Amino acid sequence: MDFSVYFFSANDRHDFGERYRFVLDVARFIDSRGFTAIWTPERHFQEFGGSFPNPAVLSAALAVSTRHLQLRAGSVVLPHHHPVRVAEEWALVDQLSGGRTGICVATGWHQGDFVFYPENYDTRREYTLRHVETLRSLWRGAPVAFPGPGGRELSARTYPRPVQPELPLWLVHTSNPQTWADAGRLGLNVLSLLTSWEKLAEDIARYRAARAEAGHDPAAGIVTIGMHTYIGDDEDRVWETVRGPVKNYLSSFMAQQRTDDKVRGSARGADAEEQDKLAELMAEDYYQRRSLLGTPDKCAATVERLRDSGVDEVACLVDFGLPFDTVTAALPALDALRRRFAPAPTTTRATASATVPDPTATRAPVPATAPPMTWYYDRG
Repeated sequence: MDFSVYFFSANDRHDFGERYRFVLDVARFIDSRGFTAIWTPERHFQEFGGSFPNPAVLSAALAVSTRHLQLRAGSVVLPHHHPVRVAEEWALVDQLSGGRTGICVATGWHQGDFVFYPENYDTRREYTLRHVETLRSLWRGAPVAFPGPGGRELSARTYPRPVQPELPLWLVHTSNPQTWADAGRLGLNVLSLLTSWEKLAEDIARYRAARAEAGHDPAAGIVTIGMHTYIGDDEDRVWETVRGPVKNYLSSFMAQQRTDDKVRGSARGADAEEQDKLAELMAEDYYQRRSLLGTPDKCAATVERLRDSGVDEVACLVDFGLPFDTVTAALPALDALRRRFAPAPTTTRATASATVPDPTATRAPVPATAPPMTWYYDRG
């Protein structure tokens, strides 16, 4: 199992410079310890993640601050960009890093973000899937024709040329099962949150089958699952540490959803008290069933279960509202967990076949009504 670190901040009440120094500090630590990658998102116009407007710019800083980590956009909202600009910016990062870039593309869904290319909103999913091959062609150095002034077509070949001959690409998934099939058909990797253990195995099987049907190596695609992460020695102490930040994180997400509803001319019926209760249920659900929050053994059982489900990489979401020094102090425990799953030097990654018990039996059951939080981007 590969381990990476994902940034997706719940708020930006911190000084922006302080947050960027925190990102760089975490990057240097995990770079020196053998983690696979670092992910930075694209977010716009709101407090929820507002310090991440351009992952290419931040990845350029990470490129000169690290030596080994893969630098991945998680994600580039493709309908907000001309594909030429994406290819140019990330080829520059690829040069600065010596060939360590990767991009997860997303369709976008928040209407307020579409001050960029508003004409792309209604066809954002089609636009994203259509331009996957455009990005690949530009990355390889092929000239690609685009509309120019006066209705004429102009041919573009981008510079600088990247180091990697092929651009590693992921597709972000939330709730649409077709995304897994689309990713498989296009030969993409997948980035997702865990919403259901049962659905995860089904979705991965659908993805592998779609890859095989399209002529891609079914085993070659990478399935990356993002999980809220904080590891400590005492279960109750960990819960008390993360309970408030996780709840606030989920509350921020729901507040954003209410804003999106207003933009669309609708409104959700739950009042503030109901939203608070819902956030409490969701936080408990995340802690028990869908996170790397807890003791090392509890989190290890979760990683084993992910591996048995066919997951290749866990993206550890560490910036969900904890103080920065609390996160950095817990990084050695995360590294110790990573080492438990590092392949032996003379062997390749093995897929365990044993059934791993649910690692969440240490706390009381969560009501079945607690809903999953979907990933931010792809609702199409």
